[in-house]
Amino acid sequence: MLELLKNKKVLVAVAHPDDELLGIGGTLNKLATEYNSHIHVVILGEGITSRDDKRDTQNRSGELTTHNKNILEAQKIIGYQSLSTYDFPDNRFDSVDLLDVVKVIEKEKAAFQPDVIITHHHGDLNVDHRITFQAVLTATRPMELEKVSGIITFETPSGTEWQSTADSRIFRPNLYLSISEEQLKAKIAAMECYEYEKRAFPHPRSPKALRLLAEYRGMTIGKPLAEAFQIVRWID
Repeated sequence: MLELLKNKKVLVAVAHPDDELLGIGGTLNKLATEYNSHIHVVILGEGITSRDDKRDTQNRSGELTTHNKNILEAQKIIGYQSLSTYDFPDNRFDSVDLLDVVKVIEKEKAAFQPDVIITHHHGDLNVDHRITFQAVLTATRPMELEKVSGIITFETPSGTEWQSTADSRIFRPNLYLSISEEQLKAKIAAMECYEYEKRAFPHPRSPKALRLLAEYRGMTIGKPLAEAFQIVRWID
C-alpha cells in the first residue's frame, strides 16, 4: 500500500495539535523519510480552550503560543514538509457551521492538490474528529474533476477507543502499515513535545501506551510494530 503513496502528495487533515501524531506519526515519518511523499498537515482547531467553561483565547494566550511552538517542534522530528493551522474552537466544532470547516478543507485541497487525504475516523467519541471527517468527505465528493483518489482514516488514542463498543461506527481497521522501531521512537518523541497533551501511563497518549498500541497492531498482522487505518475510498 505504501508503494501507492510513493512520491505522492498526502494531505493530513486533523482537528487538534497532536492528532497528527497519535494515530499516524510513525507512518508519516516513514512516508517522509523512505517514500519521498510530500506531506501537508492541516490542523483545524487550537486545541486548548475547552479546558475552560467558556472559550477565552485571551486567557489562554500563553498556552496557545506554547502549543503552536510545540507543533513546529513535533514537525521537525517527524519530518513532514508543510503545515497550516487554524483556530476553530477546541471541542466546540459543532458550534460553527460545517460549511466553514468544509471551506477550509476545500481551500487547502485547492492549494496543495493532494492525491490522498488521511483524516480522523468518522465514529470517534470526540465531536471535532467527527466533524473533521465530515468536512473532508464533503470537500472530496467524487465528481468528474476531483483529483483526490484516496481517503483513509486513522484511530486517535483517547478519542477512538473511548467510543461505545455498542456504537455501529466503532473503528474497524482494514489497512495496517508496519513501522520500524526508529519510526515509533520518532512518533513518541514528537508527542512528548506537546507540553499540554502528553500524559503518564495508563493514559492512551502516554509513551508506554503508544508503544503497546503499535505492538498490538503489529501483532495483528504478524509484524513487530504497525499503525491501523480504515480505507474509506480508493479509486485506481
